Amino acid sequence: MKLLHFNDFELGVLKGDNVVDVSSVVADIPHLSPQDRIKGLIENFEDYLGKIKAHVAGNDGVPVSSVRIRSPLPKPGNIDCMAVNYMENGTREAPAPINAFFKSSNCVIGHGDTMVMSDIPAKIFEGEAELAMVIGKRATNVSEADAMDYVFGYTNFIDGSARDLPPAGNTFYQSKSRETFAPMGPYLVTKDEIKNPQNLHVQLRNNGTVYQDFNTDDMAHKLPKCIAWVSAVHTLEPGDILATGTNHRGLNPFMDGDTIELEIEQLGCLTIHIKDDLKRTWARITRLEHNESGDEGRYTPQLTGKYAPEK
Repeated sequence: MKLLHFNDFELGVLKGDNVVDVSSVVADIPHLSPQDRIKGLIENFEDYLGKIKAHVAGNDGVPVSSVRIRSPLPKPGNIDCMAVNYMENGTREAPAPINAFFKSSNCVIGHGDTMVMSDIPAKIFEGEAELAMVIGKRATNVSEADAMDYVFGYTNFIDGSARDLPPAGNTFYQSKSRETFAPMGPYLVTKDEIKNPQNLHVQLRNNGTVYQDFNTDDMAHKLPKCIAWVSAVHTLEPGDILATGTNHRGLNPFMDGDTIELEIEQLGCLTIHIKDDLKRTWARITRLEHNESGDEGRYTPQLTGKYAPEK
């Protein structure tokens, strides 16, 4: 089942090319916000599944193209992101030590929304294509053997990043937790639809050009280990997001006016737009292409605009 929020955060189910409003079916879930309601549904999904299926079967809905799609998880309690969690197509000799970081729930935007590059001296702005797991039940010190029982479903996730902000060493918080830097969606796909989440094709396109193109089978620390490790650090709650990292070789600069599409096999296509009032520019190359060129620095240098290096 593909769940989604649309328009004024009505709750819907995708039915072919249409969306069927199921808000009335779940109206008795106590909630003060859309996140409360989807969390309550996740916690009690088996109680509502039959009623939702019957309602969807009896209604045609409206074309999904006629509605505004919102984030499937508007304000997760926790957004945990795995760091350096891919083998980079075999170019890493060994997995990096398992690690993660937080993103603020205020970073969340949805399909069709805009990621904003603010007036800060970042070396470059990037977005990382990631598979995100949606937690289905409270998870504390979960074993790897039982970990996947705690997954409710999956969604596309873009980890926005403003690289190398000063002062040195204060990296992840400033880089990752900026407003609009956690696009996700368009749907929350229940796990029964995904036969093998450890073998999904991931593709990120910038203005139609493919930049990131990899498979989730290249993860260094597999999904069960990620859940076990994070749940040993802190409890995960229903509706929380655990993003699983990216293959960095295809990372590319995000610039004003760009249209970004993240499409993960079976999860649909998440589309966002990029806005930078400063109109800064970088070369249209991947991080791998920059590194192979022999030019200095880890990232493609800024070419024009405020904060560009003096020539």
